[in-house]
Amino acid sequence: MKTVGLITEYNPFHNGHFYHLQEAKRITGADYVVVVMSGNFVQRGVPAFMDKYSRTKMALSCGADLVFELPVCFSTASAELFALGAVSLLDKLGIIDFLCFGSECGDITHLKKTAAILLEEPQEYKTVLNQFLKSGKTFPAARMEAIKTVSQDISADVLASPNNILGIEYIKSLLKLNSNLKPVTIQRISADYHSMELSSLKESSISSATAIRKNLREEKSLSHLKNQIPEPVYNILLEEYLKSYPVFEEDYSLLLQYKLMQETSDSLAAYTDITPDLAHRITDINIQGLTFSELTKLVKTRQWTLTRINRGLIHVLLNLYSNNLDTYKAAGYTQYARLLGFKRTSSHLIREIVKNEKIPVITKMADAKKLLSNTGLTMLGEDIFASHLYNQVIYNKYGTANKDEYTHGVIIV
Repeated sequence: MKTVGLITEYNPFHNGHFYHLQEAKRITGADYVVVVMSGNFVQRGVPAFMDKYSRTKMALSCGADLVFELPVCFSTASAELFALGAVSLLDKLGIIDFLCFGSECGDITHLKKTAAILLEEPQEYKTVLNQFLKSGKTFPAARMEAIKTVSQDISADVLASPNNILGIEYIKSLLKLNSNLKPVTIQRISADYHSMELSSLKESSISSATAIRKNLREEKSLSHLKNQIPEPVYNILLEEYLKSYPVFEEDYSLLLQYKLMQETSDSLAAYTDITPDLAHRITDINIQGLTFSELTKLVKTRQWTLTRINRGLIHVLLNLYSNNLDTYKAAGYTQYARLLGFKRTSSHLIREIVKNEKIPVITKMADAKKLLSNTGLTMLGEDIFASHLYNQVIYNKYGTANKDEYTHGVIIV
């Protein structure tokens, strides 16, 4: 029995994800696919477009066997910590043979070489990096040039694309955690990660999740998406449209204003991804009447990207503190495997994971207290709060009362 692990957001699930899932099984020869998926908040530092249980249904209906939730402290973190949280979870399950991810370059050798240099930081690399930084280059540009200088057979733009960067972080995590999972990459096809336009092909086509979200924000009908997503996903979108989604960062604007009104620059600096300088910049801005997006654009400077600011503000909103994250790192990153859903025919995989005893498996919230350490309970408490806040926003926006984390059962397909 072979099993391949995927790290995902499925925000929402589309034809590119379906291709990745099927190709991952084909090229690894895996019998099963286990997914680690971000919950109700994602790595860009914004709420998920659609709730985690609906996205779990999408994944299971399109070929996934098990779906586990990536804790919110990692799902909203930097690429490095996002990867460490997800890889640590897959590794501790004890049944995963491969980690398969998409990349722009599609060359696992290049990605491995780059990951090794960035993890080990040999003296030559550090020296060249400092020279490029002193010449006035930004850190990403200096890092790319230093990589190329140290290893001339690596393309200079390997660190210029988002999925390459994540793939490199996954490989670094495997090395750092001394994991036996074998990394495999699939070259992305068709739409660019940041593409804002839907594919114009009449038959089944691949558009970015960014383009799909943009069009659902602007259009009043779902019919134009029919060839962009698998049929089971389209049916779920139809069923839930304007009942539980779409959700955007602007829906959290008033909540963010309320939270920031209670903070000082000193208190803000305690949250993950909020430095003292960034905290002072946020508190210097008059937030009255600003939407979430308007505030991030006002805060933005050359020093901080919009994504970094989004993550910091989401951490403030969700009460995610740096000291807690430091505790999780010291304890080995992800502390439990929270099961969101599974295929009935693959339920034996859950029993295998439990039998391995490498990580507590949570299928019922009532069992958490007897399964988890205090550190694990703190991490889980953050997930619960994030989900309850997300559900409250859905209720305020659409009048739909979703079940809370204590009453919502595992999705079974």
